[in-house]
Amino acid sequence: MRIFLIHIRDPQFYALPAATRAANGHIRVMGFPPVGIMSLSAVLKRAGHECVMFDQANPETPNDVIIEEIRRQRPALVGLSFLSTTSYPYAKILARQIRAADAAVALAFGGVFATLNAQLVKLQCPEVDFVCRGDGEQLILDLVERLDAPESIAGVTWAKDGKLVHNPNRVLDRDLDQWPFPDRESLPLDFIESMPLDVPAVLSMERFTTMQTSRGCPWPCVFCDIPIFNEGKWRSRSPQHVVDEFTELQRLGYGAVYFVDDHFLLQPKRIEAICKGINDAGVTIQWGCEGRVDSTAQHLFPSMAKAHCRTLMFGVESGSQQVLDRLKKEQTLADVESAVTNAKQAGIEIVHGFFVVGTPDETVEDMRATFDFAAKLRLDTFAFNRLCVYRGTPLWQEYLKRGLVNDADDWYKYFKCSEIDPTCLPGEVINAERTAGFRRLFRYKLTHYPLQTLRLLRRFMRHMPVRDVLYLIVKPFLGSKRGPTKNEVLSRAVEHPLLKDAAAHLTQVSDAVLERVLEESHAERLRLRQDTALG
Repeated sequence: MRIFLIHIRDPQFYALPAATRAANGHIRVMGFPPVGIMSLSAVLKRAGHECVMFDQANPETPNDVIIEEIRRQRPALVGLSFLSTTSYPYAKILARQIRAADAAVALAFGGVFATLNAQLVKLQCPEVDFVCRGDGEQLILDLVERLDAPESIAGVTWAKDGKLVHNPNRVLDRDLDQWPFPDRESLPLDFIESMPLDVPAVLSMERFTTMQTSRGCPWPCVFCDIPIFNEGKWRSRSPQHVVDEFTELQRLGYGAVYFVDDHFLLQPKRIEAICKGINDAGVTIQWGCEGRVDSTAQHLFPSMAKAHCRTLMFGVESGSQQVLDRLKKEQTLADVESAVTNAKQAGIEIVHGFFVVGTPDETVEDMRATFDFAAKLRLDTFAFNRLCVYRGTPLWQEYLKRGLVNDADDWYKYFKCSEIDPTCLPGEVINAERTAGFRRLFRYKLTHYPLQTLRLLRRFMRHMPVRDVLYLIVKPFLGSKRGPTKNEVLSRAVEHPLLKDAAAHLTQVSDAVLERVLEESHAERLRLRQDTALG
């Protein structure tokens, strides 16, 4: 059977200029590859099916090309995979376009958002035949075998005779080693590793991919839906299976890998075995991961560095203990300081901190304390994003009880907390404090950690023009009149806090308005690529 799998992305995802194509001719893209559909493709192909993948990050396969291929190749099933609330509107629009082009093809949605909102998605988007919930590997195999009789397929929401049918949930499968490695070679894209900054900060031009070695996180952070999606459980692959995938990636020419695990630093003995296996196998791929600052595996940071762990990212969130407690992080400021210090002392080259601002009950003093705290930490890079709330999180449940959101009208929307919660600081205050805080932070880093800062900038300078590295240094001190550089515009794949703010607004507009915005965005990207080619 022929199956199409499409990875839906927000439209801020840009490929690098054509002049920077990889040696194999592939377009290079900043950001993470679609490991979800790549995993499903490998499962389907092992079972004897034909699978064709599309990624909306590829400028050579826009939606109209995908639809034309559906008309030409006539797949039996088209699966649209997306992770978040912000991607859902684009998935919905594409599904309607596909249905208009082919009335017979079976359409399926999958991903975290679809799982947590399956019945509502099916009602709002009747063009989609199946909303698939939870792990997709065995589910998609069952689905392609029983497209005409899905009654017995656990984890599927569908309709029969105009009535919604919500099949029972699938039992979480703990044997993750049974599945093949993702099908990374069938998608005509190469990805390069970049940092979550608001400038084009490329870490290397090595061939880059992601790997999932575990699933789930049991901690109850109020803004996160991962524990609900994974039923509060954490599941992992065996160390040998992870090392075998590393060996395969090195054979294929990959030079950098990032673990998309929700919390890699959970089981010390497993981490130790993975690091030993990497070294014993002679694997030289550089890799990165993220985890909690209160991990009991910190004594293994030197082993991780020896096994070529280059990047370690922590969810710090705030420099105020009161805010951390409000977010139910179950960590202390001392935990943060210890984890960051231990990582740097162990030789981890890049230690990153994720922060949020605009949380409920946060004061101006809390925000200032957060930036001052971040400045004094030995972090190499950092991101400060506005806290948002979306369905499926404990914070959404709190907002329901407080009457700030309505499940009937708002379930598919994405709100900045400061726009709907009166206990949050006003948006203009948050933005002003964030701008001022960034200036203080950057000034402190340059004066107190000059060598660390220069080492990081030197790495960026390997792949960036000197003028853009200089702009990186002076940007926090410039006024708002200075617009983005051409490279900044081309680096929309990098997490930019202002783009995240804009994404919240896009979930709240009508489909007609969104379609017009998408058309204008597509036209702008075409102009940018043409300007870059001419320049």
